Amino acid sequence: MALSDPLGDMLTRIRNAVMRNKSSVLTPASKLRARVLDVLKEEGYIRGYTETDFGNGKAEFEIELKYYEGAPVIREIARVSKPGRRVYVSAKTIPQVANGLGISVLSTPKGVMADHSAREQNVGGEVLCRVF
Repeated sequence: MALSDPLGDMLTRIRNAVMRNKSSVLTPASKLRARVLDVLKEEGYIRGYTETDFGNGKAEFEIELKYYEGAPVIREIARVSKPGRRVYVSAKTIPQVANGLGISVLSTPKGVMADHSAREQNVGGEVLCRVF
């Protein structure tokens, strides 16, 4: 079955694994998912991820989730821009998440980045998801 929203699927897998206190979760690999995972790793929301290649053009990521004193670091992760309704913002209108405690992940012409990086570089783009 083909997925209409692969990024939303990955975020849902992460959300479900965090609710079950799993240490890691598997998801199919893609370039966009890798860029979003890079942002989550650099912002400290996940420990990291590894890619397993099965050879026949299929690969998957094993995402290592992060916990602090038994509580998950990711309290909420939600898709903002969906296939049925894309959400674009300019550099001046990038929303703050949880009054600056969380991040928005944006897809910009300069690559996938966190909201504070997009503000520094003065670029807007599509708001992929928000995390806090």
